[in-house]
Amino acid sequence: MATKLDQLTVDTIRSLTVDAVQNAHHGHMGMPLGTAPMGYALWRYYLKQNPHDTHWFDRDRFVLSAGHGSMLLYSLMHMSDFPLSIEDIKKFRQLHSLTPGHPEIHKTAGVDVSTGPLGQGFAMAVGLAIAEAHLADRFNRPGFPIIDHYTYVVSGDGDFEEGVTQETASIAGNLGLHKLIVLWDANHVTSDGPLTVSNQEDELAKFAAMGWYTLEVKDGNNIDEIRLAIEAAKRSSSRPTLIKVNTVIGFGSTMAGTSDIHSDPVSESEAAHMRQSFGFADKPAFYVPDEVKKGFAPMIEHGEATELAWQQMWDKYRAAYPQDASVLNRIIDEKLPLPDIADLEIHGDMPTRGASGKILNSIYPEYSVLVGGSADLGTSNKTTITDEFFMSQHRYAGPNIYFGVREFGMAAIANGITLHGGLRGYTGTFLVFSDYMRSAIRQAAIMHTPTIFVFTHDSLHVGQDGPTHQPVEHLMSLRAMPNITVFRPADSTETKAAWDIAVKSTDRPVAIILNRQPVPELADSDMDKAERGAYVLSDAPNGHHPEGIIIATGSEVSIAVEAQKQLNADGQNVRVVSMPSWELFEQQDKAYQETVLPASVSRRMSIELGATLGWQQYVGMNGVRMGWDQFGESAPAADIIKEIDFTADRAVRMYRAAYVESSVVQ
Repeated sequence: MATKLDQLTVDTIRSLTVDAVQNAHHGHMGMPLGTAPMGYALWRYYLKQNPHDTHWFDRDRFVLSAGHGSMLLYSLMHMSDFPLSIEDIKKFRQLHSLTPGHPEIHKTAGVDVSTGPLGQGFAMAVGLAIAEAHLADRFNRPGFPIIDHYTYVVSGDGDFEEGVTQETASIAGNLGLHKLIVLWDANHVTSDGPLTVSNQEDELAKFAAMGWYTLEVKDGNNIDEIRLAIEAAKRSSSRPTLIKVNTVIGFGSTMAGTSDIHSDPVSESEAAHMRQSFGFADKPAFYVPDEVKKGFAPMIEHGEATELAWQQMWDKYRAAYPQDASVLNRIIDEKLPLPDIADLEIHGDMPTRGASGKILNSIYPEYSVLVGGSADLGTSNKTTITDEFFMSQHRYAGPNIYFGVREFGMAAIANGITLHGGLRGYTGTFLVFSDYMRSAIRQAAIMHTPTIFVFTHDSLHVGQDGPTHQPVEHLMSLRAMPNITVFRPADSTETKAAWDIAVKSTDRPVAIILNRQPVPELADSDMDKAERGAYVLSDAPNGHHPEGIIIATGSEVSIAVEAQKQLNADGQNVRVVSMPSWELFEQQDKAYQETVLPASVSRRMSIELGATLGWQQYVGMNGVRMGWDQFGESAPAADIIKEIDFTADRAVRMYRAAYVESSVVQ
């Protein structure tokens, strides 16, 4: 039975929320006011966490998918003795504080996932649950459940309107992820008004159809009813669980149950009314009763004792299964030896997507933390680990996932897999469909999460599938994003560099951009040099200082080399620079950049079969940019290339027209 202390704690969460939002003059108080009972019931009685060791590997993961309600999380963290002080609560939504407007994983110890864009927290939680199931299936042994934790989610009505939630819920149901439990804050209100104006679906029926176990709590203020639902969910052994908890947004406010209390501070009289509703009228702002903190002592003690018991089990596991324990220990510590990609015998004329597939399959046996796949294009993207099986609700140990045609969900799940710790999520699809994934890619960049995104079919060479499948602006769009490495290799050697960069990345996602058509293995391509982002692939002949530079990426590097031959034959002394990654080149020191692109050489040209916007930074405002700034057409690729004359001969003409013939006229 719920106690007076339970209710006092719930009211403290609500009072802290009002104080923090009023103090910040900004924020969302409606959701935390309504969800305080469910958040408290989960954290106090079920969440397996040690607040004094926020990185314990077998802890339960908690995701506040409705990230705008962050004060629910911060209040719970403070009261349960996570490293978040009342002074931190007072700095809610202030510059450099540990309590930003939406939870951020690298700012606040104990935050497992950065959330805010609705639906993505839910989706990443599916990835967290997949990671747990995968590691448990690989490493648990009879009597040794060394990986055994739940993923809990608090989602709101808005989350369920986002398509990415539906995509990933379907995958979770198909995989039977029974350690995924979602508490749905069903307050029936969105920012603009009642939920019914935009959504009257039976979500419970929909989720049941997707293979979920569904429950409903009629009264979101009834802690006992909430606890019974969570306990029922934990007894499910074959399905994820959705618990619909009917709540009242802005509980305690005169605006409760309406969109008026969804966000923003309220008047001081309204705030005073709410404090009085919670029994805090005579208390100072940010007041937390001592008995509330003491009330979390059993949760803290349980977490510490559970971690200690886990450590003791780990010692016995290590003695009983030393080889498995050795691998798992390195996975947990993220110290699995990196694969030696440089020594792979992968070379010759082939599509870079083919080289990528060979590399992936070659490195997996020694780097078995890769988990992912493709959005129904595995055979085309070459992202299937061919000697391993696909995950199913009966076997999770396989590294391959059937994502189906769900690009956004795939990307978000891969982020969750990576965020879990120990594993590296990766994805595959056509470059043009990066548009579907963009918000999840951006979220990976914000979270400094090194998810690997493989994109194939990178230009008009897609051919007969036409303009809907031919990327034009996508490379530049990805390059515009902060904290991501975009790498477009020219041949199999540079593709090895791309994968080497990807597996070594620890603080940013990597997008590997690959072509469909065969490309020649370039005589002087160099993996080590490619990892610096740009390098001199072919210099001016006979030791001459270059008079001009052609910069190219991917399949267009071979065009640049052919153009160089013709220009050098005319005495132009042209250098070819392969630039697979702008971001990596920008990380090099100025001295190295000068050796590749000397400031004294103003005759510059870029060749890339895509948008030319942005190349001015390397070729100058008056430099020559050979690219494509229009949509394509449906035709055989060879016919398209002939139609637009994207050839070495055209490159030579453009270079000569800009730098040779114009100088003669002058």
